[in-house]
Amino acid sequence: MREQSSSAPLEIIAAALHRERGRAGLSLSELAKRAGVAKSTLSQLESGQGNPSVETLWGLSAALGIPLSRLVELPTPQVQIIRAGEGPVLPAEHAQFTGTLLSAGQPNTRRDLYLATIEPGEPRLAEPHVAGSIEHVVLSSGRVRTGPSSAPIELNPGDYLNFPGDEPHIYQALEPNTVAVVMMEHR
Repeated sequence: MREQSSSAPLEIIAAALHRERGRAGLSLSELAKRAGVAKSTLSQLESGQGNPSVETLWGLSAALGIPLSRLVELPTPQVQIIRAGEGPVLPAEHAQFTGTLLSAGQPNTRRDLYLATIEPGEPRLAEPHVAGSIEHVVLSSGRVRTGPSSAPIELNPGDYLNFPGDEPHIYQALEPNTVAVVMMEHR
């Protein structure tokens, strides 16, 4: 069994950013420009410093053309358990939304699995992810309005929805303690 941090693993993010930026053949300046982040922020992240938001990591992953999970994934054993309250937690900047990475797709798979915890208030307005991405959502508790920003759908516990993740989309809790399982499929 593997112990995991309750926040974004900065040393893993730093190594992954450096590795993926090298694979893409991008300079620090070019990746920062494409991702819409300050060069100094990117430099700090590659140094293992800072406190990246989920928006910053999504922007970097989109600019690199990779799933976000490649920036925060840890090597996975054959049998893995992540207890409630464990796992790398990625907070949103402007909404009471956190995504906990439960399972990162390995290089030969094209999916990532998250547990999203959302509270009422400012909605999580998500920018498009990598082209061809599809989000699958199963609501576990509470109520949520989610889907494409242009036509969000209200879900109740047990409801399932999938929608294009490569378009602007929204997650807005309608009740406290809203929890959803979100699978990102990358084509």
